[in-house]
Amino acid sequence: MKTLRIWFGCSLGLALSIIFGWSYGFFAIMLPLFVLGKLERFNLPMLLMVVASAIGTTLLATFLIELLQPFPVLMVIGVGVMMLANCIAMMKPQTYLFGFMGLLVGSIVLNFASYDFFDIEDFNVNLWVITLANIAICALAFWLFPADEKDVGLSEMSTPVKQDIDYIAQVALGWVVSMAAFIVFQVADLYDSLSALASIIIIIAPMTLAGSMAVAKVRIIGTGLGCIAGLAVQLTLGNWFGHGILYWLAFTIAMGPFCHWQTKGQIKSAIAFSAMSALSVPLTTAVIPEQKDAFFSILYRFSSIFISVTMTVMLIWVVHHGIRHQLLKPIGK
Repeated sequence: MKTLRIWFGCSLGLALSIIFGWSYGFFAIMLPLFVLGKLERFNLPMLLMVVASAIGTTLLATFLIELLQPFPVLMVIGVGVMMLANCIAMMKPQTYLFGFMGLLVGSIVLNFASYDFFDIEDFNVNLWVITLANIAICALAFWLFPADEKDVGLSEMSTPVKQDIDYIAQVALGWVVSMAAFIVFQVADLYDSLSALASIIIIIAPMTLAGSMAVAKVRIIGTGLGCIAGLAVQLTLGNWFGHGILYWLAFTIAMGPFCHWQTKGQIKSAIAFSAMSALSVPLTTAVIPEQKDAFFSILYRFSSIFISVTMTVMLIWVVHHGIRHQLLKPIGK
């Protein structure tokens, strides 16, 4: 039943993005996938937290860029405070989702808003509308495919902490790597590397070296599978790729196995999430029927994610050992 619930939510999100022409329709697919994968019963407070996090983070990040971009030092300080608050929030189950959303959405907005040619207001409004629509999508999914009584309410989301020194180390690790990503994407011309930026934040999410290493492997495997599925959709449709109903049907069929994996434990669930991301982003942003296909976008997505994941893991390894052996070791004595 849970598989059908997730599959329905993702396909409905895709349909709404096609009907209303949402510029960032992949959010309408990924949000139901994420939320319905975590919830076993309809949880309005959690869904409202997603909306509040999206609105608050986009407004804060846009404000920081618009106000402080002429003053790089002040902007770095302001972004640093925002990133630190999100990393601290991710250490507790009650606020993990708020912190993760803040880190992911905030990083994306900070990158996009720094370019004059990018319409950040359009991005923000699209995201707000999609997060609000996600409440209705999830409510309908739970109504059509209700949960069994034996199911639990919510999968616990937090990062493992053993003692104070681990708490400090994990927060510092997440903060240093997220700030490094922000600075790199500000300095380099990487406005079209949304997938790479999102991959960096997803790898940071466990806030530990071992967890990040595991997520990195899963991210690469899932991305490869999702890219293969995206190419299969394009090759199958051929000249009919611009036909809305056939496009929706082929996309929905391709999502089926990944939605099923979302219910099969942590490893398969993580692979499925990465695969759905790799499938959704190119096919909802890089396709212009009869003018532009998603082939090169899919290839670029895999290569950029592979490079970003590899470099991020190397940075996490260096930061982890630097914190443990240089900064926190004296405290533990």
